Amino acid sequence: MIGFRVLAVDDEPPALDELAYLLRRDPRVARVYTASDATDALRVLRDTDVDAVFLDIRMPGLDGMELARVLRRFASPPAVVFVTAYDDRAADAFDLGVVDYVRKPVQADRLSESLRRVASSRILPTHPSVPRPDEDPTIPVELAGTTKLLPRSAVQWVEAQGDYARLHTSDGSHLVRVPLATLAERWADAGFVRIHRSYLVQLGRIDELRLTGSGYVVLVDGAELPVSRRHTRELKDKLVRAAKQDWAR
Repeated sequence: MIGFRVLAVDDEPPALDELAYLLRRDPRVARVYTASDATDALRVLRDTDVDAVFLDIRMPGLDGMELARVLRRFASPPAVVFVTAYDDRAADAFDLGVVDYVRKPVQADRLSESLRRVASSRILPTHPSVPRPDEDPTIPVELAGTTKLLPRSAVQWVEAQGDYARLHTSDGSHLVRVPLATLAERWADAGFVRIHRSYLVQLGRIDELRLTGSGYVVLVDGAELPVSRRHTRELKDKLVRAAKQDWAR
């Protein structure tokens, strides 16, 4: 069996050595290349095809986020796994379609899970590499002390909580460090609509729009959410257009 060709990128030598060591221990990995910064990584990628890049975010010069954006423009981009001690760039990761988001210090079992996700995102070993589709990007969230990747499609509605946002799904909620206004802008093309200064809803998840004594509300999976006056007309128009599209199918 042909294994993964992996590039590990970190500007801190001890962290890079440990990451490369753990990757080499995994039987699914055939070859590990290393780079100390983004420029060094691009030199490796110029001469070598890799299946995945395990990438630190905070680096001098071109940082990990910027390098990930460069990688997305490759004809056959590698899967990207962020390896970081911080979670304050999670909002920027939403649009990048990363395969995983691993917190430092890296544990062998957590890295093994990342490689499983890399395998599921690509066709290996005998077929050409296929990039992971970006139609349903993932969101890194904390769950029981572990960073998980939540598909955006699983989010039913979002609630503003100061500079944070709480993502509500069918089986719970997750707090992420990103303002609601940022999500409203980034997720508009994915069918999310602002219904209130404190609420963002996935249009297809709305079960009912109802007029109450205090104004309109929507029902989403049993939750009753207020609709502000300024957003009522836009919401009605979007619901009508969505219904017409359903009828036309």
